[in-house]
Amino acid sequence: MNYPQTLEWLFSQLPMYQRVGKAAYKANLDNTILLDNHLGNPHHSFQTIHVAGTNGKGSTCHMIASVLQEAGYKVGLYTSPHLKDFRERIRINGEVVAQDFVVEFVAAHQDFFKDNQLSFFEMTVGMAFQYFKHEKVDIAIIETGLGGRLDSTNIITPLVSVITSIDKDHVAMLGNTLLKIAGEKAGIIKAKTPVVVGERRSMLRKRFRESAIQKNAPYHQVNHRLKVLPSDLKGSYQKDNARTAITALNVLKENTQFEFTQEQLEKGLLHVVKNSGLRGRYELLQREPRVIAETAHNPAGIKTLVKQLGNETYNQLHIVLGMVADKDVSQVLSLLPSNALYHISKPDVPRGMDVEVLATFFDENKLNYKKYTSVNTALEEAKKLAHKDDLIVVTGSVFVVAEVI
Repeated sequence: MNYPQTLEWLFSQLPMYQRVGKAAYKANLDNTILLDNHLGNPHHSFQTIHVAGTNGKGSTCHMIASVLQEAGYKVGLYTSPHLKDFRERIRINGEVVAQDFVVEFVAAHQDFFKDNQLSFFEMTVGMAFQYFKHEKVDIAIIETGLGGRLDSTNIITPLVSVITSIDKDHVAMLGNTLLKIAGEKAGIIKAKTPVVVGERRSMLRKRFRESAIQKNAPYHQVNHRLKVLPSDLKGSYQKDNARTAITALNVLKENTQFEFTQEQLEKGLLHVVKNSGLRGRYELLQREPRVIAETAHNPAGIKTLVKQLGNETYNQLHIVLGMVADKDVSQVLSLLPSNALYHISKPDVPRGMDVEVLATFFDENKLNYKKYTSVNTALEEAKKLAHKDDLIVVTGSVFVVAEVI
């Protein structure tokens, strides 16, 4: 198979949570361990930092990776989902995994994948770990795909575990209360391994502290009163992520041989996009009218986005919005500004919510909207309608943003 055929097989052969939902979520790590043994336990060949959380974990991973790159290390980065190309999930010093490696890895192990009915997540984690071993990275920053306790990445023993913030998302798999979700995220806390927690609420911090005590894991709470260093990642919410990343890096420095200077820390936070390739986080795509892409997709993310929009100056707000079918649309719409003009469409993935279904929620909330056949059409029409001092925000799903950047 060539690269496009390999991707087609990866995406269509097996269920994948990002595309089809709950069917791709497995309730144990048996297959991950089976694959890891088959590959010769590649994750034993490099050090790791493990990051979980409902919101902020991707940005936090990229910040940590960027600083360690500035410090001269060869840094692996495993994140999900991707925006444009599958290979964005697996990077070394910002460079995506080579197409040839993806093709050769799948070709070499395809029979094993089929025989053991491995999920997309399991195969991708195995690929990432094999690539990081093959390329001899000094350290890899590993983001959980879903939850923590049963996530395919949770076979590693990291130098530091990091939990960003908790909110309700993926409740079908992770539980319908914040404490249940926190319990799943706490599953990445390992024995005698420092854990850094960015969550602000005392009830949830208490839950993480209890898990840390049980595991004899040193517990580090992020101090959100700290004056934060500037970053090229815009959006006021990135301040919390930066504080979490800095705390994790300082814990790493205090407990291991990894080192960095204050200058490297500052440069790393200022060059996250250039160093690590992160996109779609309150990203300015165009001026006059301004177009901002933001991957917020759950109530907590939307709430943070709306707070950020309160700092902006504009004449009329246009919001290009699409969502996936398992999200709490009613709650999201209740948080969004009622005076915006909405341009709605279905994201181009099987899980995308049909625009007619989405429209019923807009009717219920008495919001001003227009329907479109594609996200790009919605954006183009919004641009035509907007004056140069208006603001257009593209949001609601990673998949919506992926279609416009």
